[in-house]
Amino acid sequence: MRQYNLYEAKTQLSQLVQAALDGEEVLIARAGKVAVRLVPVVSAQPATGGWGTLKIDATQLDAAFAPAVESEVARLFGKDSA
Repeated sequence: MRQYNLYEAKTQLSQLVQAALDGEEVLIARAGKVAVRLVPVVSAQPATGGWGTLKIDATQLDAAFAPAVESEVARLFGKDSA
């Protein structure tokens, strides 16, 4: 853990940023009291959904909504198929 006063932090900002990116904890103090912690930004996880991400053949997807499947689902739920 490194602690610097505000003036030192301003003069060594690029080194402190690199230290934070390397995983070190960098604290910046004002008047001898810790004011902030310099930490790297953690990027958000990439989205896993959206258009074009379904890993299935289009014919299989179409088959899932065939009239026979629709009537079977209706039968299972106790409804008349239309």
